[in-house]
Amino acid sequence: MDALELLINRRSASRLTEPAPAGESLQNIIRAGMRAPDHKSLQPWRFVIVENEGRDRLSALLEDAAREAQLEEKAIDKAARSPFRAPMIITVIAHCEDHPKVPRWEQVVSAGCAVMAMQMAAAAQGFNGIWRSGPWTDNARVRSAFNCREQDAIVGFLYLGTPQLKSSTTVVHPDTAPFVSYF
Repeated sequence: MDALELLINRRSASRLTEPAPAGESLQNIIRAGMRAPDHKSLQPWRFVIVENEGRDRLSALLEDAAREAQLEEKAIDKAARSPFRAPMIITVIAHCEDHPKVPRWEQVVSAGCAVMAMQMAAAAQGFNGIWRSGPWTDNARVRSAFNCREQDAIVGFLYLGTPQLKSSTTVVHPDTAPFVSYF
């Protein structure tokens, strides 16, 4: 698939199964993430791969966090099941540093660009994924488990695997006019 086709027809896949990316495919995904725009070469990202028993540990972590937050049983169960949506999850953390020319927000955006690049690299290799965020990205227990410092931010959980459903390779493109102006 050519790069432009991949980008303008991007879509997430929420139903993912084995196999997950591994070996050279996974390395390509990580390398793509590390090519995100990076002012002053700070490399403001960290990638934590969750797979196999790690999904069990993440499930227990999210269940405990949901109980601590006193959520309803249905929400607790949903939190505990969420790591099993895909065979692999890459937690992407904006690893932010104080810098006189690169504000924190720019470092967070750079980590967000890394997620997009990683999802596109997965799709280019026959895998796919879905970028999820939500309240767990700011939860103190979850942040601690992923070794986040105060200045860091979990920008999302990139669920990766093989799409269960075959989707069309094109999407209906919206009218761009309402989103564009010229200065």
